[in-house]
Amino acid sequence: MSSKKVFFKTFGCRTNQFDTQVMMSKLKEFELSQDDTQSDIIVVNSCTVTNGADSSVRNYISSVKRKNPNARVILAGCGSHSKGEALFEDNKVFGVMGHSEKENINEILKKETRFYEIGDLEHIDSTIVEEFIGKSRAFIKIQEGCDFQCSYCIIPAVRGNARSHKEETILEQIARLAANGFGEFILTGTNVGSYGRDHGTSMAKLLKKMSMVRGVRRIRIGSLEPIQIDDEFMELLDEPWMAKHLHIALQHTSDKMLEVMNRRNRFATDLELFHKIAQRGYALGTDYIVGHPGEDEEAWKEAVSRVKELPLTHVHAFSYSKRDNTVSAAMKPEIRGNIAKERHRELTEIIKAKNFLFRREHSDGLEVLLEHGKNGVYSGFDQYFNRVEVKSDEDLSANWVLLNQVEVGHESNKAQL
Repeated sequence: MSSKKVFFKTFGCRTNQFDTQVMMSKLKEFELSQDDTQSDIIVVNSCTVTNGADSSVRNYISSVKRKNPNARVILAGCGSHSKGEALFEDNKVFGVMGHSEKENINEILKKETRFYEIGDLEHIDSTIVEEFIGKSRAFIKIQEGCDFQCSYCIIPAVRGNARSHKEETILEQIARLAANGFGEFILTGTNVGSYGRDHGTSMAKLLKKMSMVRGVRRIRIGSLEPIQIDDEFMELLDEPWMAKHLHIALQHTSDKMLEVMNRRNRFATDLELFHKIAQRGYALGTDYIVGHPGEDEEAWKEAVSRVKELPLTHVHAFSYSKRDNTVSAAMKPEIRGNIAKERHRELTEIIKAKNFLFRREHSDGLEVLLEHGKNGVYSGFDQYFNRVEVKSDEDLSANWVLLNQVEVGHESNKAQL
């Protein structure tokens, strides 16, 4: 009997992309499929960060059931913890599996009857992923869950409290990947900077040990909270293996809004921190929510003038999206969608201009790991997390290049080799 074909559909963040790689690596008796219409089983690794994310997952499930009515649809990921029960009871999915069941996927997919295996939110997986299909940079998940209680966020409810992966598992994984030719490592998780608190260690200690693994050339960190950047971490900023870009989640620059959002940071200390890091030659990114309930005209005006003071080069801007069962969902006054959209545009324009100026000042000594290319144009990120396109006659996929005097355009940097 031929083995059943399994298709993975991944929604959401890098952590989910990593979780899909973990599940793929555990499939012993199934065949991986690239086509959801020709598969026997479809595993939906879902995201539930907003109501919109939920409906994308639901829409995909109903469309795939139309295209492939005989396939068994299995719900995994964060949505299994928030919407799994309802989808299971409505017969929309054959089975539901929680985060803690990922490593057991081979056994779970053998089940011939419908199942609801939600597991618990204390689990931490120990799978070592040795290669990333089609990538030159490796994502390493170092922790799971979050202890913050930001008023707009559902994540602690679906990912559990912060818990760290074992240091030896992380280091072993990095050693194996480095031996397989990976040189750049990106540390991810739900709240990466909380790493080590539960194990009596810290992010800085982990970074030092990672840097000693042979073959490790550059380390990036997904996203940090301002309060997680301590003196021990600051001491590492001049290390040659640190990517010269940090993503520090501020979420807002108005203290009134930070309070409403139940955030632990305030603008005065954020400004001081950002200047300190920028002086060490770093590019700085942040997450920012616009249009959160209570963001009146006055708060926004103050917020924008403060954004201009920050040495920012990158931004992940989000228009506030209501998430059921969060504190913010009941807050008033709500901000109209068109106003949020306009604020989003204003914010991204300011940062885009800052990014352009930064790139003009940093056009030499760019260390770029090229990922993939077509028609002789290869693309990758420099140490400042800016994309560079390189034209070359030879195949440069997965190669490091050192570039000087790149051509700085409004959209990206370009170079010729």
